[in-house]
Amino acid sequence: MKKIIENQYVLLILRLVVGYIFISYGVGKISNPEKFVGEIANYSLLPEVFLNLFALILPWVEVIVGVLISLGVRVKASSLVSSSLMFMFILAVIWAMAMGLDINCGCSTTNPQKVGLPKLIENLLLFLASIVLFIFPSTRFSFDN
Repeated sequence: MKKIIENQYVLLILRLVVGYIFISYGVGKISNPEKFVGEIANYSLLPEVFLNLFALILPWVEVIVGVLISLGVRVKASSLVSSSLMFMFILAVIWAMAMGLDINCGCSTTNPQKVGLPKLIENLLLFLASIVLFIFPSTRFSFDN
């Protein structure tokens, strides 16, 4: 199993998948910040005073991290940020599920997805992919090389 995970092509595919998801979800939020503010407000986790700031900053962080991971720039640092974001998203989804909230996850303003077990599994898989990239920061096929 370790041999498969350490394979340079597997790591490249993981980088491209994680990067693509972060870029596409981030761009969708950037293009529609009003909708994104409403979706994160539905979680009732942040004080109202911080909602706009959070909604403006988070999508740009996602896009930047996605680009860096995809291009292989500072893979270890970028994957640490992506795994931290995914951990935060996992906690938010668990919170919403525990509270019985019937809301969109806020991941994508162009493709709304409900909070639930499928979203939790998707987030866990992205979290694990980010952890693998952190542990095995491949420099092959990257700008770090």
